[in-house]
Amino acid sequence: MIESIATGEDDVATFRCVTAGVEVSVTPTFLEQRSDPGADLYFWAYEVTIHNGGEDPVQLKSRYWHITDAGGVVNEVRGAGVVGKQPNIDPGESFEYVSGTPLKTPSGLMLGSYTMQTVDGTLIEITIPAFSLDSPYDIQLLN
Repeated sequence: MIESIATGEDDVATFRCVTAGVEVSVTPTFLEQRSDPGADLYFWAYEVTIHNGGEDPVQLKSRYWHITDAGGVVNEVRGAGVVGKQPNIDPGESFEYVSGTPLKTPSGLMLGSYTMQTVDGTLIEITIPAFSLDSPYDIQLLN
């Protein structure tokens, strides 16, 4: 079952999705100090929590990110693990990490998936919820 929700707490949005009992939560943060709008550089950090709500241990084997900037330019990132790790996540346990991404536009969108492996060797795709990358430099238009 896949379920995506965005919740706000203290003006911070967290995006969640559950696939095969594994919940992925992402909280993006615009980093003003690492950004340079005059040079078309906007930078975000995103904190990810992966919680294994299933009955069996899983290991995160690889990641896939689909990053789209406000101009429609797409960057795809694939690789082993996350932040140099391929963590094992036992039932009821979580793994957290922080990473980041730059864009050439003041807003964008990220989504993706993790490939997890169960103890019997089965590979499952875990959805990373789509989340927005918003900065104060983005022009908001009301229709």
